[in-house]
Order: sequence, then structure tokens, then C-alpha cells
Amino acid sequence: MAAAKKAVLGPLVGAVDQGTSSTRFLVFNSKTAELLSHHQVELKQKFPKEGWVEQDPKEILQSVYECIERTCEKLSQLNIDISAIKAIGVSNQRETTVVWDKYTGEPLYNAVVWLDLRTQGTVETLSKRIPGNNNFVKSKTGLPLSTYFSAVKLHWILENVRKVKKAVEEERALFGTIDSWLIWSLTGGPNGGVHCTDVTNASRTMLFNIHSLEWDVELCEFFEIPMTILPNIRSSSEIYGLMKAGALEGVPLSGCLGDQSAALVGQMCFQDGQAKNTYGTGCFLLCNTGQKCVFSDHGLLTTVAYKLGRDKPVCYALEGSVAIAGAVVRWLRDNLGILKSSEEIEKLANEVGTSYGCYFVPAFSGLYAPYWEPSARGIICGLTQFTNKQHIAFAALEAVCFQTREILDAMNKDCGIPLSHLQVDGGMTNNKILMQLQADILCIPVVKPSMPETTALGAAMAAGAAEGVGVWSLDPEDLSAVTMERFEPQINEEESEFRYATWKKAVQKSMGWATGQPSANAGDPNIFCSVPLGFFIVTSMVMLIGARYISGVP
Repeated sequence: MAAAKKAVLGPLVGAVDQGTSSTRFLVFNSKTAELLSHHQVELKQKFPKEGWVEQDPKEILQSVYECIERTCEKLSQLNIDISAIKAIGVSNQRETTVVWDKYTGEPLYNAVVWLDLRTQGTVETLSKRIPGNNNFVKSKTGLPLSTYFSAVKLHWILENVRKVKKAVEEERALFGTIDSWLIWSLTGGPNGGVHCTDVTNASRTMLFNIHSLEWDVELCEFFEIPMTILPNIRSSSEIYGLMKAGALEGVPLSGCLGDQSAALVGQMCFQDGQAKNTYGTGCFLLCNTGQKCVFSDHGLLTTVAYKLGRDKPVCYALEGSVAIAGAVVRWLRDNLGILKSSEEIEKLANEVGTSYGCYFVPAFSGLYAPYWEPSARGIICGLTQFTNKQHIAFAALEAVCFQTREILDAMNKDCGIPLSHLQVDGGMTNNKILMQLQADILCIPVVKPSMPETTALGAAMAAGAAEGVGVWSLDPEDLSAVTMERFEPQINEEESEFRYATWKKAVQKSMGWATGQPSANAGDPNIFCSVPLGFFIVTSMVMLIGARYISGVP
């Protein structure tokens, strides 16, 4: 019997979506933006000391290969010809820092993840060297000096990892964020791999001048980073190189965007003033400011949104960054064990429909926008003997929404025109309780695309639109209309404002926990990391166990 003929659906485009918690490979139809197939692999995070967050770069790379192979197998099972895949885009967790040996392809140290806090002492030391009347770091990069960005992580690695220091001296070392590591490896690694990054990822290193779109000599000297180890800077949409192995060998890698920029493109926020909020490990609200670099007076970042072609203009964005969103659900699952799966939080929260006055500030890595307060640590407050795990689950979801409200308020002040609705995407948007809570706390509608994989879609769009590929049109009239699900506010504004004001009281109580540590422990938040949260959790559990025992509840 003759084999069934493979279906031809027109040009297809693949996207690597490499996040903090997982890696995925997705394939889209370039004419309809329909998602045809995907595969996902969850990743481990390492916590060698409190406040330290690392990942294995080789595990990340292997997960990319696995996701590509499995997705191609699934397409074949669907009778779809994988030769129709004409390009691949890369979207990645930003700021996470990798250093590797260009001759062997081996990482010289674990990837230091964007959430990592070990560099707090480095930040404090460097901040004293910035003149008060000339913050050249912020004026050139749009970023506050923080543990969040790559430059301080790389500075720490160069100072503390002898293996890396030796490799730099011998001119063997290469640095990159995750996109650079993946593109270099996928295009041949030690055998001709392309060492590059795009402008969106470069803008998160704190070594990149967002005005000249080049690595900045003064910044590199300030952070003591040798420019010879830095990747070449490219646009977000051009052919970087070809896949050198696997089922898609020979396919061009032609799109690269940091994950939040990719989501902005995938949400089709191409107009000045359009904004989106992505709910992943963290939570990130970006507002397109067009070709104008807008600096915030309210704690937001100025960043590169995208540059969709070598000869295309660069567009900028204001960004509000929240460190802990989906990560709080993972923490409830893995650290406290009150969830069996991440999806279970929606069921638990729905059982009570309220936090019963319990407020959760998940400042595990300090507070990002709009506070930029590294001394903050997580707290749960407002506990009573009535509080149970359902209330804590609800409070965790509320925390994500309150943090979004804070950065939306800052965005509205900076932009001058309040958003009439919020476009959302990311894995957490599948949680309907969260989406309704978000609408209630913002007092504006929340609008979610029916296909929530907008981060991967943005990377695919950039790859398919690249010169030399040309299978995806970014002209507004050619872009596919997207079906949306809408969540309207269901509580009155007074109740919303009361809950938000109480949350802000809890935020103030979370601050100042990681201060006053001895100089020998400068930059090591270990001593204080678990004090407040541990105290509240242990106290609450003792109270709950005692109450259940007294009442005879098993």
C-alpha cells in the first residue's frame, strides 16, 4: 500500500521559546498564524545557596534539540511535511548569563539566571562609583543598576570563577545571553557557530547603548568587561546562520527577540501606545513608545522593543518588570507542597473565592518595578486561625494582579493616557480565576487572545519576515485577525481600591529585611532570605494544625 502523501500547508515557520521554567518548539502556518504542533520540556533550576539561581546551559541546549525533534515527529504523524518549515525564530529568557569555551563548546560555569541575587554586594559597590549628577549607566542603557541585568552577573563571574578568568586571558571565552548561546550552538558551535545577539537582548545586558545601538566602551570599562568576549549585534529579523544538525538541518535561523519583545510583536503592538502584559515566571508589562526613547519618572525601564530588519528603524518600549508571578505557583507546589500541580491553584482558589484578608508579597528576589528595592523579602500577612491553603492560593493569585496594578499605574503616569484595556498573554492566562481577578483589581477589561502563545508567535513572525526568507508579511492589512476572550470587572471600584491599598501596606512591611548584614556577607542575601516568609509560614502552619486538632478536623 502506498504511503500517504504529506500535506502541504504553505510555508511554515518554527519558533524556539526558551523560558526560565521550560523550553518549547512551536510551528506556525505563516499565512494564517495557526499553531500546528509543539513540544515542551520542563527545566530544572539550581539553588546552590539562598538567593542564587542557576541553570545548566547544556541542559537548556539539549532541551531545544529534543523539542525540535519531537515536534517534527508530531508533524509527521499529522501528515505534515517538515520540509515546509522555511525559517526558525528564537525567543528567550533575557539577562540570564552564559560564558563558554569557543574551542570546545563547553560552558565554563552554570548560567546565572536573571532572578539571581548574589551580585547585591557588587551592585552596592558599583553604585558608589556613579556620580550623583551624572547617572551615565541609566542614561545610556535605560536601566537602573540592579542584580537583574547581565553586566553585574558577568562582572561577578569574571571576578569569582578562576576557570572563566583563565579562559578570558587565553582568549577562549565567549559571553552571551541565552539567545547567543543557542544560536552559536545551533549554527555549528566550535565549527563555525555564529556569535551574535539581537538589539532587544543586548539592551538587557547593561553594556549596550540604546541610542547608538552599539556596545558602549565606557560601560564595558565601568563593569570591567573585555569587549572581545561580547557577541556581534544584529537586528531582530535577519538570517544569522543555518541549522547544522537535526531534523531541520539547513533551515535558516532568522529571528531573535527577548521573550517580552517577542510577545509585544506577537500581540501585534506595533503602534505607539499599544501595550501587553505577559504572565510567565515573572510578569512583564511593555508599552510601545515608537522610535522615541521615553525615560520613566515612576520606576519603569526604557528598553528596545524590536528592530525588524537591518535597515528598519528601532522601536523602544517602557517596561514594568515583576520578578515573581508564575514562580510563586511553582514555589507553592515545590517548596510548600500545597499543590500537586501548577494547574491545581485555580481549583483551590475557586473553592474559597477570597483570600479572607490574607495578603502575600512574593518578594523572593527583592522587589522590581516600580520600587527597585533589593532589601525586600517575601511575606504572608493577615493570617488568622481560619486561614487555610485555599486562602493562601487565592492570595498568591491576587499578588500577581496587585503587582500588575502597580506597574500599570506607573505606566499610565508616564504615558499620560490611561490604558482602556489590558492585552495579556503567557501560560498563566489559562487560569480564568486569575484573569477575572486581574480585571477586578485593574477596574478595566482584560483581553486575552484565544491562542495565548504570542511569545513564540512573535519570534516566528520575525523569522518569517526576514530578508531572504520572506514568507510572513508584517503589513497591517496582511496580519491575521485574532479572536479574543474578554474579562470585564465584576466588583465595584471602592472594593478594588480598598484591597489594593491593603496590599500596598503589606508591600511596605516586606521592605528592609535584607539590610544590616555584616560586611563579610556583602552581596550574600542568604542570612535574611527566608526569615520573614519562613516565620509567617511556620506560624501559620502551627496555628492551622492546632486549630484543626482542637476542632477535630483531620
